[in-house]
Amino acid sequence: MAARRAISRNTLPDVIAADLRERILSGELAEGEPIRQEALAEEYDVSRMPVREALKRLDAEGLVLFTNNRGATVTKHSLREIAEIFDLRILVEVDLFRRSIPAMTTTDFARCSQILDEMDASYDADDVATWGALNHRYHSALYAAAERKLTNEMLQGLSLHSDRFIRMHLSVMKQREPARAEHRELLALAEARDVNAACAALTRHISRTKEELLTLVAENRA
Repeated sequence: MAARRAISRNTLPDVIAADLRERILSGELAEGEPIRQEALAEEYDVSRMPVREALKRLDAEGLVLFTNNRGATVTKHSLREIAEIFDLRILVEVDLFRRSIPAMTTTDFARCSQILDEMDASYDADDVATWGALNHRYHSALYAAAERKLTNEMLQGLSLHSDRFIRMHLSVMKQREPARAEHRELLALAEARDVNAACAALTRHISRTKEELLTLVAENRA
C-alpha cells in the first residue's frame, strides 16, 4: 500500500485569493484599479498560474473583472448598482428575519449577543479589518433559525459585494455608535418576539446605510 500523502487544505490560489479579497474589501485595492498578474506573481513570489486562478475565483465572486486578453481590474459598481445591492439585502434579510424570529432559541440569542460583544471590542480597538466579517456573522446569526439554506447562500454573495461599503460606512463616516445601537435594537426586538417592529427596524438600518453610502461615494467620485 502506498504511503499516506499530506494534502494542504489551503492551496496557493486559495491563499492568494483570500489575501486579494481582503485587500479589495479593505480598500487597499481601489475600485477600478488595474491588477497586474506579473506584479502580483513577483509580490507573492509565485508563478503567474496561481495568481491567474485566484483572480478567476474573485471574478466569480464579483470582486474582480477578469478577461483572458485584457487582464483584471477591481470591480467598480455604479451608484445604481450599489443601491441595488442594498435594496436586495432588504428584500432578502427582512424575509429571513421574519421567518427566523419565531423559531429563535435562547442559544440563538446568546450567540447573537456574543457576536455583538466582539463587534463592540472591534469598534473600541478601531479594528477595521474585522468589521465586515463580524457584521455578516451577526446578521447571519439573526437569521439562522429560519433554516433557509439557498436564501442564505444568496445573502453570502450580496454580503461580499456590500462588505467594502460597510467598512467605508463605519470607518470613514464614523457610524459606529449608530450601528452599535441599531444592532442591539434588532436583538432586543427579536427577543421580545416583536416581528413587525424588528423587521421595520432592520429595513431602516439597511436603508440608512444605503443612503449615507450613496452620498459618500458620489462625493468621492465627484
